[in-house]
Amino acid sequence: MNISLAQPSRGDIWLINFDPTIGAEIKKVRPALILSIDSLGILPLKVVVPVTGWHTEFANNAWHIFLAADDSNGLQKNSALDLLQIKSLDTQRLVKKMGAVDQSILKEALKALLIVVGHES
Repeated sequence: MNISLAQPSRGDIWLINFDPTIGAEIKKVRPALILSIDSLGILPLKVVVPVTGWHTEFANNAWHIFLAADDSNGLQKNSALDLLQIKSLDTQRLVKKMGAVDQSILKEALKALLIVVGHES
């Protein structure tokens, strides 16, 4: 799959091809949040956070961030960012841009990432 003419930027939601996967890794083509800063690195890599369907039991997990479906993010159903599944991927895995999240969601994701890696502030 080839990247479209749009360039991925921090805060964007893109459809990404996560296959092939192993074990409990998140699978298939699904949305993900671009988390890495735009000016980072010389390789065509982006740090992404996969999006999964929302389940009420996620509300108690520090690594799941609720995303309400809306026109700005392009999601069709209420979803969650899964910070435990954060990945660095080649941009060749990006299929198409769906939308973007606002700064408050981006900040929540960064806070959750700090918890996941054991750097609570």
